[in-house]
Amino acid sequence: MTIQGKLLFGTAGIPNSSKRPPTTQDGIERVYELGLGCMEVEFVQGVRMSPQTARDVGNVAAKRSIKLSAHAPYFINLNSKELEKMAASQERIIQTARVTALFGGESVVFHPAFYLKDEPSKVYATVKKNLEQIVTKLRAEGNRVWIRPEVMGRGSQFGTLDEVLQLSAEVDGVAPTLDFAHWHARTGKANSYNEFIAILKKIENKLGRKALDTMHIHLSGISYGPKGEREHVDLPESDFKYEELLRALKDYKVAGTLICESPNLEGDAQLLQQTYRKL
Repeated sequence: MTIQGKLLFGTAGIPNSSKRPPTTQDGIERVYELGLGCMEVEFVQGVRMSPQTARDVGNVAAKRSIKLSAHAPYFINLNSKELEKMAASQERIIQTARVTALFGGESVVFHPAFYLKDEPSKVYATVKKNLEQIVTKLRAEGNRVWIRPEVMGRGSQFGTLDEVLQLSAEVDGVAPTLDFAHWHARTGKANSYNEFIAILKKIENKLGRKALDTMHIHLSGISYGPKGEREHVDLPESDFKYEELLRALKDYKVAGTLICESPNLEGDAQLLQQTYRKL
């Protein structure tokens, strides 16, 4: 389900204001009631959704025209020194992609790896090899879901902007997740209109216009220190210049999905959508 030419706003998981205890279907209905356009299904603690439930989720999303994506489990390290953990990491991404395909989602987001004191170039080669194996297996199953490594917020984590874009350029089936708050926390920069435009130009130069037409973006307020990200906070409590980012996205005609990860999930998602529409 692709909605052409639009930037959709939504939540990382079930909105806080959904009825309790909520199901994923309840979350989709609440996203619809709030006037938002997308939702990322969070499998961060494990992929626990039956095939039938996934189909039911997809039916609700299709009925409400809510675009879905998924976040794979946190327990992934494609640079693990233990072969068993490496295989498990691959399998968690594959499991997430299988369920995502069943509910009609187009993208799986994941945190790719840790450097573990290895040279970045060595880690890059290891991660790339793993992603090639994952995509090969999924395509053999007829699964066309995009695998999206995320730009990460700490210096210990593999996932600089350049690393993620290079993987997306070199591995078919891989595309970026641009977490602008993470990149701001990691660099202490990347927090102005001109810097945001420079990032968008870099993406276009590296991956072509199609990447900007199908963007998957994460955004939240963020607190950070010398080592990078500390925690997500609500946008009004942070120094992140989200209005300047939204203006850059609008001026550059970026389309796709923007997922809000603030603690105030739907409040900040609506703030972002309302601000964007007023520009």
